[in-house]
Amino acid sequence: MSDSDHGDNAVVADEAGLKEPVGQRAASKPGRSKRKRKSGRAEGRSSQYWMIVSSPDNFRKTRELGYTIQGLKSRHRRRVETMRVGDRLLYYVTGRMAFAATVTVASPMYEDHTPIWRSARRDEDYPWRVHIRQDIILDDVDWIPAKEIAYRLDYVRKWPPEHWTLAFQGHIHALPRNDFAIVEDEVARSSRRKKPLAG
Repeated sequence: MSDSDHGDNAVVADEAGLKEPVGQRAASKPGRSKRKRKSGRAEGRSSQYWMIVSSPDNFRKTRELGYTIQGLKSRHRRRVETMRVGDRLLYYVTGRMAFAATVTVASPMYEDHTPIWRSARRDEDYPWRVHIRQDIILDDVDWIPAKEIAYRLDYVRKWPPEHWTLAFQGHIHALPRNDFAIVEDEVARSSRRKKPLAG
């Protein structure tokens, strides 16, 4: 299964879940992108939390770039415009149906049509991009199966339990802060289990 268009009906997220205060504020770095978008509008707002649904191939492309840049589909321009430095991204990889990494947004949105990521639509070039910096990146074998923690996420409860996978269709989802924290805790726990072997 690729991250091709599934329709927007499963993409709508409750923005109210994002208004909780967060300890770290978004830092402002003017002039870093090609086309800066409405970056002054969110002065002092709390970080937002996002889930990127990616095919294995597209996630591999992001990895090959050292988790320094993320492109998002053309139809999600308005969502990406709301991203700010300090926002957090969580990666869900289709096919494996698993969580693989967390990163932090490091620039405002900019437009770039350099071909990197692919979609079933030939004209889709993921033009709305942000620079990112890696937080926790898991090896493939350590990815967290979504079915193990999906029942704990408020976002997933919008769908009947037997249709929980609908929560992971579409390309970008706004998540409540608590849901992001639940998944990132599991990702961090999996990452820590590997570290003693490396030392």
